[in-house]
Amino acid sequence: MLDLHTHLIGHQDRPANRENIQDYLEAARRAGLQEIGFSDHDMYLEDLNLPLIREVAEEYPDLKVRVGLEVDYRAEDEAKIQTLLQTFPFDYVIGSVHEIKNWLFDYPDQAPKHREVDPDQLYLEYFSLVEKAARSQLFTTIGHFDLIKIFGVRPRTDVRELAANALQAIVENGLVAELNTAGRYKPVGEFYPERKLIQEMVNRGIEFTLGSDAHEAQYVGRDLSEATHLLQACGVKRLIRFEQKKRLTLPLS
Repeated sequence: MLDLHTHLIGHQDRPANRENIQDYLEAARRAGLQEIGFSDHDMYLEDLNLPLIREVAEEYPDLKVRVGLEVDYRAEDEAKIQTLLQTFPFDYVIGSVHEIKNWLFDYPDQAPKHREVDPDQLYLEYFSLVEKAARSQLFTTIGHFDLIKIFGVRPRTDVRELAANALQAIVENGLVAELNTAGRYKPVGEFYPERKLIQEMVNRGIEFTLGSDAHEAQYVGRDLSEATHLLQACGVKRLIRFEQKKRLTLPLS
């Protein structure tokens, strides 16, 4: 089992020091993980001590410890992102869309606005940005693929149709999707992505990794056993993990 979506400093809630790194690695041990990846938000990169993560990892020979980054994708920032990703030898990079036309749509106080717009148009705009992220050749992984459902607003049209171009972009650019368990603890109350999108991804040959999106050590590995069983039920035979952006596999048995 692996968890490649964790946030060491959350939203700048704590320092990136040895003690907090150890807290996450101890939590990974308790959760029975084989591998953990740190993937803080790119906006906090200056607050991180990425070499220290590698140093502390040497104290945990039973764990594979990876260093990644979750990057907020904005089409106008592609050159900036490219430069940012050259500052450290990341094992993987998660591309995520949290913003539509300067609207930070996943903030809790933005829930009412989701019900003031046409849901199909909302989903189309969101998946258009996910498609651009997938085609940017900046990322190894697409994060929480259907995050736009966070407040429980559903489109009238089948979501698989609205997401088709984004899914095709993931296929054509050889990206990995994550099954992210954090959605269960949001108003929508389910994993990202939902099961029919998982099945559509499997049908298209898209491969998966796992992430809890833990912003505190206590949530590392949360619900990943259930997530693994869900992927198996959808026909997934292996998970993808990364080392220096090289794809490695972990069989599901």
